[in-house]
Amino acid sequence: MTILSETPPILPAAERIDDQLSEPTEAMVAAASGIAAPVGILGAGGKMGLHVAGMMRKALDRAGRPEVPVVAVSRFSSLRAEEEFESRGIPAIAADLLNENALAELPDFGTVYFLAGMKFGSSDHPEALRLFNEVLPARVAERYRQAIIVALSTGCVYPFVSPASGGCRETDDPAPRGDYAVSCYGRERAFAEASQRNGTPVALIRLNYAVEYRYGVLVDIAQKVLAGQTIDLTMGHVNVIWQRDAVEHVLRAEALAASPASVLNVGGEPIVTVRFLAEEFGKRFNRTPQLTGTEEPTAWLTDASRAHELFGSPLVSLDEMINRVAAWLSSGGATHGKPTKFEVRDGKF
Repeated sequence: MTILSETPPILPAAERIDDQLSEPTEAMVAAASGIAAPVGILGAGGKMGLHVAGMMRKALDRAGRPEVPVVAVSRFSSLRAEEEFESRGIPAIAADLLNENALAELPDFGTVYFLAGMKFGSSDHPEALRLFNEVLPARVAERYRQAIIVALSTGCVYPFVSPASGGCRETDDPAPRGDYAVSCYGRERAFAEASQRNGTPVALIRLNYAVEYRYGVLVDIAQKVLAGQTIDLTMGHVNVIWQRDAVEHVLRAEALAASPASVLNVGGEPIVTVRFLAEEFGKRFNRTPQLTGTEEPTAWLTDASRAHELFGSPLVSLDEMINRVAAWLSSGGATHGKPTKFEVRDGKF
């Protein structure tokens, strides 16, 4: 397969991808210079946790704060292993956060980044969904009521809107669709209520959609183009952001944490059609995308302009994201094997 771009991206070695995706900017280093208390990354074993922990560790070191610990907490039963954190100078604690004794025994942290949650397979396990996405956040919010909390949520708590709207803004009312989105809004309420009750500074992050070489909406579409599989256009529009850019915006949202809780959209621009993405990958792979369905007039879309104004526009453009993913897959690069199911419109994941 041949990449058609005149200047194909220089791909990192597989073992260097995570370091690239956790590279801080000078602005991130400056932000870290004011952090003096330990930082906890809860739910660090998922797709974003290693990059969140890694970027914070690098930023603190470069800011002259090597004594401030960054600690990763997870069951480490899915994507990431403890050794991946330890090798980067990040202590890892294997703990089931649903176990109240284990939660109570965790170290105290000055800042907590909460990344834990359940999505895939949740439509068949409503009780587990409630435990992970609603009960657990309430317990964590109480355990760390003296800390600053940045909690990851999703743009799926918003209603579907038209692309012409520019996407939902932080001031728009949530209207979650499906059990998963309802539980994510329950997660937000748990943190917001604890913030109101205890005065805990909280920032809630509504993310749509982080992508990298091995995972994300772009990988899903590109793989289908490569395999000659049909791409459903019904969920016809998305906005995507490169994972490194998303991680920095999530980390720097610590400065926005407040009581009552604040909300920040994290995402990319512009809003783009799935048809366009499929056609662009088709050009790069010299394949004709197999498309079906008609674009619905609405989709899950967010306006992340506030984050861009506060922290800078994402550094990686849409064209560069497409080039990187195409080059990676063309080279035979491995993926995480975890489809996003972005096509789902009924909220059943």
